[in-house]
Amino acid sequence: MKLVVSLALILALFAVWTMIRVENHRLAAYRTHPPEGRFVQVDGHPVHVVQIGEGPDLVLIHGASGSTRDWTFDIAPVLADRYRVTIFDRPGLGYTPPLASSGVTLDDQTDLLVAASRAVGVESPVVAGQSFGGAVLMNWAVRHSDYMAAAVDISGATHTWDTGRALLYRILAQPVVGPVLAHLIAAWLPEDYLEAQIESVFAPNDPVPGYADHIGAGIILLPEQFVANAQQRHALLDQLPAQMALYPQVDVPLEIIHGDADTTVGLSIHSIPLSQEVPGANLTVLPGVGHMPQHVAMDEVIAAIDRAALRAGAK
Repeated sequence: MKLVVSLALILALFAVWTMIRVENHRLAAYRTHPPEGRFVQVDGHPVHVVQIGEGPDLVLIHGASGSTRDWTFDIAPVLADRYRVTIFDRPGLGYTPPLASSGVTLDDQTDLLVAASRAVGVESPVVAGQSFGGAVLMNWAVRHSDYMAAAVDISGATHTWDTGRALLYRILAQPVVGPVLAHLIAAWLPEDYLEAQIESVFAPNDPVPGYADHIGAGIILLPEQFVANAQQRHALLDQLPAQMALYPQVDVPLEIIHGDADTTVGLSIHSIPLSQEVPGANLTVLPGVGHMPQHVAMDEVIAAIDRAALRAGAK
């Protein structure tokens, strides 16, 4: 009996210390990486938005585990010389709260971003999405093409794959176990974890100096962001087939840009089929480039955005 009580006490103390560590990490993250922009209300739901520059409207959609900071690190300020750039934190990530505790779909995310775009005065934008943001981009193109001048898919996860779902995301997406595991990870994960993940997603290219500091590991590693990201990635595979069936109906100019060394979102699985399914789509393949062309091949990505705008008559 004493052993049981002792173990229970140890577990209770461990749980309390875990929560203390999580909250300390949260306070530090909010202090070092506060919101970059402002908040717009969509049916009472706050959406974090950054708007910079002047010119034709351009909306940028970040990928998994991302935020506005992935764009503001380098490419958005350059684009702001020729566009009014609008960047949102997708629901559950960055500083935009989740739409629900679970079950947030691509449709839900797109509807929120479209409504938020209208709320901040965006008119007939060119829309660009990277990685998971590419899936949201194509959802926008098949469901809200009347509110889109052109689309730019950057290493987008637009098609189904046959390697299944990562075990970690399957666990984190579960209702009870997921949040518990997310708090343990957030509290006790080694400090070099995110650095290794960044190296992996940039590979075979080197991470751009300063990128890790700018995006804010503390925000990305908060437990609620772990859960939201896992739920979205876990559900993506089931949501894509219905969307894929509509790709031949896309009627806006589509530029696709993808590195042939991308091992995170495969060129042959995603962008090549997309280029064959969407009428008039233009695919640019970047030799030797991995999953982050917006940083390691910025000029080529900007050129793709400019082509899309020109094709749409928006520039």
